[in-house]
Amino acid sequence: MVLRAGVPRGAATAAALRTFTKSEIAPYKCPREIVFHTALPRPPTGKLQRFRLRPGALERGGPALE
Repeated sequence: MVLRAGVPRGAATAAALRTFTKSEIAPYKCPREIVFHTALPRPPTGKLQRFRLRPGALERGGPALE
C-alpha cells in the first residue's frame, strides 16, 4: 500500500486500516498483512506488476521496495 503525503506510517495506521476493512467487507476478505511502500512497481505502460510484490521478489531480482 502506498500512503498519501502526510499520512504517518506505522502500527496505528495499519490498525486503523484493518478496523475499517473489517467493518466494510467480510472478515475472510480482510488483508492478513499490510505493508507500506513508497511506490508500487509499474512498467512504462503503467500496469501494476503484482508479481514483484510477492514475498521473495527481491531475491529473484524484483524492485527494491521499502
